[in-house]
Amino acid sequence: MRLLLKILIPVLLLLVVAAGGLLWWANQPLQLRNSPLDFRVTAGSSLRSAITQMREAGIDVEPTLLSTVARVIRADTSIKAGSYAVKNGVTPMRLLNKLLKGKVTQGELTLVEGWTFRQWRVRMDNHPDLIHETRGLSEAQIVAQLGLDVRSLEGRLFPDTYLFDKQSSDLELLARANRAMLRKLDAEWVQRGPDLPYKSVDEALVMASIIEKETGREADRPLVAAVFVNRLRKGMLLQTDPTVIYGIGAGFDGNLRKRDLLTDTPYNTYTRPGLPPTPIAMPGQASLRAALNPARSEAIYFVARGDGSSQFSQTLDEHNNAVNRYQRGGK
Repeated sequence: MRLLLKILIPVLLLLVVAAGGLLWWANQPLQLRNSPLDFRVTAGSSLRSAITQMREAGIDVEPTLLSTVARVIRADTSIKAGSYAVKNGVTPMRLLNKLLKGKVTQGELTLVEGWTFRQWRVRMDNHPDLIHETRGLSEAQIVAQLGLDVRSLEGRLFPDTYLFDKQSSDLELLARANRAMLRKLDAEWVQRGPDLPYKSVDEALVMASIIEKETGREADRPLVAAVFVNRLRKGMLLQTDPTVIYGIGAGFDGNLRKRDLLTDTPYNTYTRPGLPPTPIAMPGQASLRAALNPARSEAIYFVARGDGSSQFSQTLDEHNNAVNRYQRGGK
């Protein structure tokens, strides 16, 4: 019995010391690449995969220790996918608490691809878990509050599902969405195709917003991009309805009329050459990629087939035939 105690006591002491050390580590601030730091846990991620994504984003966390703490508090199988933000001072324990599925301190907001900033504001203003610091402010005032050097927030916010601590500021959420868009746009710009007719990355963003509004079918986006890029190269008018609708603004009643196409506004691409002055919606990653890597195609026309896809044509005769077939019921 004495021999057993001589063995067990040191083992127990080691376990107590190890547990104490693990508890101490779990409550120490983590090193972050920058602050605030955004990271995303993709749907279906295991804890190991989530830790890899966090480390790649710039959180200096020890994988084995974090996995051990997660198992102890039973968080290893309950992480929730989404977009997160952390600041200097965050500890492993607080980090795991953010990832716990169904955590009552966490709010969630999905901001949709193709929506305008006006639509995003309605969604944010109606969210019960946000502090509404932007309510009643003009868009220009919000831009100033965010410290951005842009004329509009249109297109500047990345569509995603954002997770946040309840009673966070809506300004903080907008800042995260802006940082996410900058990261995505910069990454696509670096990998852009050759000889694109854009004078700046901002023009590419405008194009991506048009592509986002012109089709919801991901496979068609590079071809839609090719049509508009080809038109820019040839000096043709873009003639895209979504820009006209955006120029009409809140007065648009859902019915685009011929007089609308003839009424000149800065966004009417039937009356003005080139790209409109700002994006017309919030583009997702697929549209950003299409704008900067359009398909290799000579098409300069397209028309909706009625099933969500489009028919692309190189000549006006081909296009007129496609319009007759798919829009007018011709044979």
